[in-house]
Amino acid sequence: MLTDIKDLATKLAPRLIEIRRHLHSHPELSGQEYQTAAFVAGVLSSSGLHVQEGVGKTGVVGELHGTGENHRILAIRTDMDALPIQERTGLDFTSRASGIMHACGHDVHTTVGLGTAMILSQLTEQLPGKVRFLFQPAEEIAQGASWMVQDGAMSDVAAILGIHVFPSIPGGSVGLRYGALTAAADDLEIIIIGESGHGARPHEAVDAIWIASQVITTLQQAISRTQNPLRPVVLSIGQINGGRAPNVIADKVELKGTVRSLHPETRANLPAWIENIVANVCDSYGAKYQVNYRQGVPSVQNDYVLTQLLQSAAEEAWGCERVQVLPEPSLGAEDFSVYLDYAPGSMFRLGVGFKEKAINYPLHHPLFEVDENAIITGVVTMAYAASKFWSM
Repeated sequence: MLTDIKDLATKLAPRLIEIRRHLHSHPELSGQEYQTAAFVAGVLSSSGLHVQEGVGKTGVVGELHGTGENHRILAIRTDMDALPIQERTGLDFTSRASGIMHACGHDVHTTVGLGTAMILSQLTEQLPGKVRFLFQPAEEIAQGASWMVQDGAMSDVAAILGIHVFPSIPGGSVGLRYGALTAAADDLEIIIIGESGHGARPHEAVDAIWIASQVITTLQQAISRTQNPLRPVVLSIGQINGGRAPNVIADKVELKGTVRSLHPETRANLPAWIENIVANVCDSYGAKYQVNYRQGVPSVQNDYVLTQLLQSAAEEAWGCERVQVLPEPSLGAEDFSVYLDYAPGSMFRLGVGFKEKAINYPLHHPLFEVDENAIITGVVTMAYAASKFWSM
């Protein structure tokens, strides 16, 4: 079957490049993927899949029925949304939407999902079961997966596979990770409440800005001395709001940030740990406080057997030299993890870095580009892994 998949992928290559460039030129923000969804639905319908639109608000589901007797459903998830970034690549097919760019490779992900569907639709006689393609919105705001699940996208699914581009891996290579692939990502808000006063008489006030700076410093120092260094925690404050005038001591400061972790036990203890530190600092200087900790998406934990399936498919398709087992997880987040509460799954990294370029810009950068030759690598790897799933 591998030969059939590779032959079909070679024939489809020019069309897949066209699809990717079309998607790249017409990016849409999270929850606004209307044109993208319509385009995806059209391609799936023309390939003979049963299509549902409006799943997960602006998501699309396409089902492909094999001719065998196996009733297990394999889901393949790709995401469709872009980022609020002004593109500066200068490509001929650069974004036509001002301030919006596919800077995270979701145009490639969507193309790989469509290419996989197009190939497998021509090989249904060799498929023992059903493949359900999930084209998800709103990954960048970590809500789309939950929307899809709420609309039944994971109903009766036995396993799920996913993909994410990676510019630090050479184009045409595949990266795999057993166990933790990404971090849990939680939102943190801390409000420091002091007492206002004249800037010339700080002893008569409770300076919320100064106390907020002590809170930030203490949290960062405490991570290195109270958290297990073998279980990483990253706490980053990205927003500080407070104060009304240069000569008035602020009575209120709002801090907002993100907290990343890999281990469930560590994550469970973080809200109380953070609040204890904030309370001690504020009590020392006579301030009051509020801590609002909101759990976001959990860590992606790749299933061992499904990761073996992906590794086997990639090595058979491309040779061991183009397959990497990644030694470290990323502290980035992915709402692919939401699906893993309903079925085991695995996500692989698709290398899109240019071998000849001195700099491959990272994800979310306005100069981010991908080696389009990697699209075929992703399509063949995904399609071949899917074809092998029912023999596991």
